[in-house]
Amino acid sequence: MYTTELQKHPSKPVAATEPQELIDAFEARVAADEFIEPKDWMPAAYRRTLVRQISQHAHSEIVGMLPEGNWISRAPSLRRKAVLLAKVQDEGGHGLYLYAAAETLGTAREEMIEALHTGKAKYSTIFNYPTLTWADIGAIGWLVDGAAIMNQVPLQRTSYGPYARAMVRVCKEESFHQRQGYEIMMCMANGTPEQKEMAQDALNRWWWPSLMMFGPPDDESPNTAQSMRWRIKRDTNDELRQHFVDVTVPQAEFLGLTVPDPKLKFNDKTGHYEFGEIDWSEFWNVVKGEGPVAKERMHDRVKAWDEGAWVRDAAAAHAAKQHGARQAAE
Repeated sequence: MYTTELQKHPSKPVAATEPQELIDAFEARVAADEFIEPKDWMPAAYRRTLVRQISQHAHSEIVGMLPEGNWISRAPSLRRKAVLLAKVQDEGGHGLYLYAAAETLGTAREEMIEALHTGKAKYSTIFNYPTLTWADIGAIGWLVDGAAIMNQVPLQRTSYGPYARAMVRVCKEESFHQRQGYEIMMCMANGTPEQKEMAQDALNRWWWPSLMMFGPPDDESPNTAQSMRWRIKRDTNDELRQHFVDVTVPQAEFLGLTVPDPKLKFNDKTGHYEFGEIDWSEFWNVVKGEGPVAKERMHDRVKAWDEGAWVRDAAAAHAAKQHGARQAAE
C-alpha cells in the first residue's frame, strides 16, 4: 500500500563485480519498459531495492489492519461493520500478494516478518497515529487510502513483473476503500453539528501525516533517482504529493470542511495548489518508532502473530497431509 522512502541516507554501494554486458542488457530492457521477471538476470542492487520496497509495502498493509480493526466492533451500524470488516480483510490480502511477490526475489517470508517484528524493517509512518473517533475511519479511507492510490497506480507499470501484476488488484480494491472513507466523511459533514465537528477534527489530525506518506522532499530522498532510472518508481515524491493536494483540496471544499493549512492557496499561473511546509522532524521521529502509538502497534502485531501460531501450524500440517495423500495416489 505504501512505498515511502524511510532512509535518510542512500544504500551503501557495493563493489561492481557484475558483467558489464549483463548490466547493459538489463538497463536496455528497463529503458524499453519491458517487465523483469523472477528468472531474469538483474543487478544485486536492483534486487535489494525491490525486496526493501515490496516488503515495506507488505508490512504497511498488515500493520494498517490494526487501527481500523480496532473499530469493527464499534462501527455505528451493521452495514458499516460489514464494509469495514471487508476492507480490513482486503488489506490482509494485499499483504499476502506483496509478500508472495517479494518471495520471488529469493527472500523468505519468515525472514521479512522477523525483520518487521524486531524493528529492523519499517512500515508506513501513517499507522503510528491513533484512531480516536469513528470519523478517523472516514479520514483514513479518504486521505490515507487516497494517498496510497496516488502511489500505487504508477506501480502497475513498475519494472518488476510480479510487483506490477499484484498492484492491479490492489489498486482496484483501494479505490473502493477511498470511496468508503469519503462516504463516511460526507455523511458526517452533512449530519449534526457535532458530527461535522468530528469530521473536521479528523481532517485536522490526518492531513499532514497523509502528506508525509509520499516520503521526504525529492532533494532529501536518497534512492529516488536510482529507482526512477530502473523504472521501479514512475513519479517522484514531490510530484505525487502535489497531485494528491490538487485532487483532495476540492473534495474537502465540497464537504464543507477546511484543510488545516493557513498557507494553502491556488496558483492561477501554475494550476496547482501551494501549501505550507511539512514538519519533517515529526516524520523522521515517527520513522524511528516515536509515533503516538508506535509501540502499541508493534506490540499488537507481535501478539497476533504469536497467538496465531497454532493456525499456521494446523494449516501446514493439513497441507503436508494433502501432499502425502497425492503422492500415495500417484
